[in-house]
Amino acid sequence: MKRTVALLMAAALLNLGCTVGPRYKRPAAAVPGSYRGAVPEQAAQPQIASLGDQKWWEVFQDEQLRTLIRTALQHNYDLRIAASHVLEAQAQLGITRADQFPTLSGGAAIADVRTAQSKFLPAFETSTGQVNASAVWELDFWGKYRRATEAARANLLASQWAQQEVVSTLVADVAAAYFQLRALDLQLEISKRTLDSRQESLRLTRVLADGGVTSLLDVRQAEQLVFTATAEVPSLEQQIEQQENLLSILLGQNPGDVPRGQSLTEQRQPPEVPAGIPSALLERRPDIREAEDQLIAANAEIGVARAAYFPLISLSGAGGFQSSALSNLFTGPAGAWTFGASLTQPIFTGGRLRSGVRLAEARQKTAVLVYEQSIQTAFRGVSDSLVAYRKTREFREQEELLFQSAQDAARLSHMRYAGGVTGYLEVLTNETNAFSAELAVVQARQNELLALVQLYEALGGGWQQ
Repeated sequence: MKRTVALLMAAALLNLGCTVGPRYKRPAAAVPGSYRGAVPEQAAQPQIASLGDQKWWEVFQDEQLRTLIRTALQHNYDLRIAASHVLEAQAQLGITRADQFPTLSGGAAIADVRTAQSKFLPAFETSTGQVNASAVWELDFWGKYRRATEAARANLLASQWAQQEVVSTLVADVAAAYFQLRALDLQLEISKRTLDSRQESLRLTRVLADGGVTSLLDVRQAEQLVFTATAEVPSLEQQIEQQENLLSILLGQNPGDVPRGQSLTEQRQPPEVPAGIPSALLERRPDIREAEDQLIAANAEIGVARAAYFPLISLSGAGGFQSSALSNLFTGPAGAWTFGASLTQPIFTGGRLRSGVRLAEARQKTAVLVYEQSIQTAFRGVSDSLVAYRKTREFREQEELLFQSAQDAARLSHMRYAGGVTGYLEVLTNETNAFSAELAVVQARQNELLALVQLYEALGGGWQQ
């Protein structure tokens, strides 16, 4: 009966207790009405769906690229490490939450003691048996452990958002590396095709020189074109193998060949990318969500620090049986129990408690600044990516026009040389310009695709499964 009354009193005290420390309130953020860099039509209608809401397999249409991303999501080491951090946070939450409950333990002991006969005492032998159970409960009257559990739960959520951030970054990295690889493949194809054409041109020039129609200078200039294209081939082959090694590591594999899908020119991309509502970015970006959960944890830690000012209330109890005869161990007279309560109030700690509160408050202020900074960084990333995507497309269109002009100039210079109107120097100049312009078009297409990948990541896309 006494134990029941004690437990009821403890429960009543716990329910009457309070939770010290500030309640979390999301800091106000200066959110613009539209993204800088968005086209006027999107700025006027920001409520349209965002590219960041789409799944990564909806954004990237190359089936081989999709396969590579799936492989990376299964085997990439950074992602697996992030998943392990989540498991650590889950275990830590369980440890912290357990402090809110009583600790129960049980034990049993048996001893047999025999003393030798002495001059003054006869020999004797005794046996003792004991079985007991004990409980200790530190009442969370001031909410210390509830705040600690709140902080641990927020840290768990932060680790989960950190994992999603790794997913988003990994998807973007694999897509960017794949597009760079396809650009190198196309540049190598152009270089080999140009080399074949220039070798044939050199052969014809040598025939003309042997017949006395042209000079040795034309042969040397034709050789320069061949050597330029030849030197480009091993350089590109080196870059391709190194890019394959990079992709292999992202896939969680040893360096090796990487299968290809669509060519660079076959990759589909939208002419305009919807950015959506800027305020939605706060809910979509994993790094912002991670920063906010870290802020929630820091806010709860203030309550943990403040609770140390107040008395520590503990309940303890033990019960069991003890007898010198094992046959009588569980009889009524062998029963024993104890129950107690204690209260401990810190009196002098040399400023430790005050400094602990100040430390928790300083960390909370730091977390607020990190959260606000992550928001501004996110808006800048979206703005930069919107501008980059639009301008790289415009640049690519001009590079294509430049290549068409340079290609036609090279064709005309060949006709003029064949007609004897000009020397081979003009052919050399225009062939070089056309070759450089064609490679520049490939680079421009690559940059446009990379800008799309960066914009998708900046808008918080890629982690949705």
